[in-house]
Amino acid sequence: MSQRPTVVPPKHPRESLLREERLPHIWCSGCGIGTALNCFIGALEKSGLPLDKVVIVSGIGCTGRAAGYIRLDSFHTTHGRAIPFATGLRLANPELKVVIFSGDGDLIAIGGNHFIHAARRNIDMTVVCVNNFNYGMTGGQVGPTTPAMAKTATSPYGNSEHPFNLPYLAAASGAVYVARWTTLHVRRLERSLTEALLKEGFSFVEVISPCPTYFDRMNRLGEGLDMMKFYRESSEIVHGLDPRKVDIDLGGKIIVGKFIDIEKPTYLDFQREIQARMEGEPS
Repeated sequence: MSQRPTVVPPKHPRESLLREERLPHIWCSGCGIGTALNCFIGALEKSGLPLDKVVIVSGIGCTGRAAGYIRLDSFHTTHGRAIPFATGLRLANPELKVVIFSGDGDLIAIGGNHFIHAARRNIDMTVVCVNNFNYGMTGGQVGPTTPAMAKTATSPYGNSEHPFNLPYLAAASGAVYVARWTTLHVRRLERSLTEALLKEGFSFVEVISPCPTYFDRMNRLGEGLDMMKFYRESSEIVHGLDPRKVDIDLGGKIIVGKFIDIEKPTYLDFQREIQARMEGEPS
């Protein structure tokens, strides 16, 4: 009697950098966070950075869980505190490449003050913000990036607040690299993340992502695949555009691209210069 051939399960192309023992993940069907994470891992591999010197930091929320799925040194911090924690890591060990991978509610609401000051200081770190326009983990409440008039669990008749334009906020605060893509633009997003990882200073990449369970359902936008079609039809790539012109309206055009890519001294550059001056002064 012939034996059946041994079936070897296919390997995941990102297997080496995924903590498979922690899978399956918590994300809903149609959510774009997994796509963003896949692009980030691809960018990390292409960057050539030594992986033993890369640290991933996240806060609380759906996107914040990504840090636990990446097979690197990672820290899942308290709500809104990913950036100050990452700042401490970067200053304590300047050899590290520190990446913050978190969501719009965590980074821009409770963590908003940390965000603008890390950009102002030009701390050498890469911030990846997956923006799904609401607090997805806790029930779909209105957040700082929720478009005006959009419906959420806490704005059932429409949001009456003006949302943040994240690329403009990052650029105005001092970021040296600012880009935005959707989870449809996987190749462009991966390329942009690679550039951000290799950039010295505060680099920022916004990733527009579907939230079919809450935001998309409440606003009758459809499922995850419907959102991919919407991104294809409504997005426009404009590199170098003034970030103040890339606001997002509910159901409107989404401008994507690389908006800012400049050079300027980092916080540690200034610290080293000050130290050199102190050492050169007579006692």
